[in-house]
Amino acid sequence: MNLIDSLLTAMTLEEKIGQLNMAATGYAITGPILGDEVAENIRAGRVGGLLNLWGREAIAGLQKLAVKESKLAIPLLFGLDVLHGHKTIFPIPLAEAGLFDPLLWERTARAAAIEAAGDGITLTFAPMLDIARDPRWGRIAEGPGEDPLVGARFAEAKIRGFQGPDLAAGTSVAATAKHFCAGGAATAGRDYAAVDISERTLIEVYLPPFRAAVAAGCAAIMPAFNSVAGVPMTAHAALLRDYLRRKLGFEGLIISDYNAITELMQHGVAADLTEAAALSLKAGVDMDMMSGAYVRCLPDALARGLVAQEDVDAAVRRVLKLKQNLGLFDDPYRRATPAEYLAEAQRELALDVARRAITLLSNRDILPLTANLRRVAVIGPLADARAEMLGPWSTAGNPDDCVTILEGLKAALPYCEIAFNAGVSIDGDDKGGIEPARALTAG
Repeated sequence: MNLIDSLLTAMTLEEKIGQLNMAATGYAITGPILGDEVAENIRAGRVGGLLNLWGREAIAGLQKLAVKESKLAIPLLFGLDVLHGHKTIFPIPLAEAGLFDPLLWERTARAAAIEAAGDGITLTFAPMLDIARDPRWGRIAEGPGEDPLVGARFAEAKIRGFQGPDLAAGTSVAATAKHFCAGGAATAGRDYAAVDISERTLIEVYLPPFRAAVAAGCAAIMPAFNSVAGVPMTAHAALLRDYLRRKLGFEGLIISDYNAITELMQHGVAADLTEAAALSLKAGVDMDMMSGAYVRCLPDALARGLVAQEDVDAAVRRVLKLKQNLGLFDDPYRRATPAEYLAEAQRELALDVARRAITLLSNRDILPLTANLRRVAVIGPLADARAEMLGPWSTAGNPDDCVTILEGLKAALPYCEIAFNAGVSIDGDDKGGIEPARALTAG
């Protein structure tokens, strides 16, 4: 009997369902719910993975609880959004995609994986592969843009970079292709809104990046929050079970988005949390991120005949298989070993990518700046905004490591007078600074 079969035989129902539960530690928040009593739940086998935690000492401590103080000694997964860098932050995915350079895409993912793995991370919730053609949608920055071919090549490169040649290596992290599927086609560009597109558009535009991800050996896939043709993706058996599992042959982990199983009640397809848990599991969702629906309600779903024991066992097997593929049973602390962050080579790579990713939209005979320039007016609230230099989803990035645009100009033009005025704030409606800012351009 192999390891996974032995564990399944030894596990109680509570321990099996615990493996399907991904909880948060509260170190970083991507939703409205925080996990509590983390240590107790780990010891009791009620947690299969944790998200939003990084730092090798903290992760090693929690991993030790799982392998030393729980009955079955099953190691934990540690997930984090490592979207465009971990400590060394690279340009946003949309900017990278515009370079049309798969080798470079792979290199930045590899650099991010090395840093993240050194910080204890085993699973990244990336790459984001939503094709986006509506400029009103607010998450375009996270993905590869509008073209399905570019999206497919982007998926392949990022998965190669994150997972490396050997997923069990201490410098590799499991990749999660998200959000399956058509999140970028949300009605009116409203995030998580319903998607109503033709079957042809779905197949030719929104599915190619995910087909490429599966073919590239992606370890995990995350369903989208939105519905497609009236069916929420977290419960979309036709796309998750029939298409993804059966047609494409995906054998990896399917993990829900944050609290998405609970939201099936808001979608109107589940009368209560037990029905929501059953719909998700039957559709093919193996791991429940943060809703607690599986832990609280799968026993009731089994008793009511909404799911079968075989459904639970199949999901547990996929969770355990990913942990085995990551080498966690051989060495659960493999990814909690020191790594060099913001190393010179990584910073040089980030700088090179950033320079190549800049797109000049217009130039009114100003650039390049000349040596005889004596005065420059810098206007705008983002000119001296350190945290905003990191971009979205730069979870472990540190604003203190950034150089603002204003600081960079002062360093590059020491002979020049740099006059700065924010003009307006990023999120306020006070326009009182506009005239003083305009006055800078007249002097």
